Amino acid sequence: MAETYAGEFYCVKCKEKREAEGDVVVSESGRKMAKAVCPVCGTKLNRILGKA
Repeated sequence: MAETYAGEFYCVKCKEKREAEGDVVVSESGRKMAKAVCPVCGTKLNRILGKA
């Protein structure tokens, strides 16, 4: 089962913080990242969570 993250993301297109829920993935550099979609404009959102 995939890990999920629910919290605040910053939308670059809207230039505002948005509440969203996304999946946690590990980037190529070894950092945990949450990936979601903006509920207003549909842009992809990323949030760096820390080391894996």
